[in-house]
Amino acid sequence: MTGEPGERGGRPTRLGGQGERGSGTVLAAGTVLLLMAVAAAILVVGAYVVAADHARGAADLVAISAAAKVTQRGDGCRAAGDIARRNGVALARCTVRGDSFDFVVSVTVRQPVRLRLPLLPDAVRATSHAGRLGVIARG
Repeated sequence: MTGEPGERGGRPTRLGGQGERGSGTVLAAGTVLLLMAVAAAILVVGAYVVAADHARGAADLVAISAAAKVTQRGDGCRAAGDIARRNGVALARCTVRGDSFDFVVSVTVRQPVRLRLPLLPDAVRATSHAGRLGVIARG
């Protein structure tokens, strides 16, 4: 079948054969935009996961270092601040409960998130404890 202009295979088409022309481009553009949005979301979530992991590790190190300083009869919180600074986190809170033999050092550190969105927090926090934990139970 040869068909007339505006017909395809003997059947009439809309707008002289232009009915679905360009729809693949729109679909491809929408798919690319969706994939870009998913990739951006993965990057932001990844930034928070990395920051949280670093904060937890730093909090553990800071708490252990502070506890070691307390056993040497030193200022555990001052040592905690120094170690936190060296590890790229901020010491948000430090408490020492007990005496030099039976004690617990509790620290909270704050780690900034490098890649963030305006409505999300700009930092993550992690808390860690070191020492003889029997002090916490007795309160």
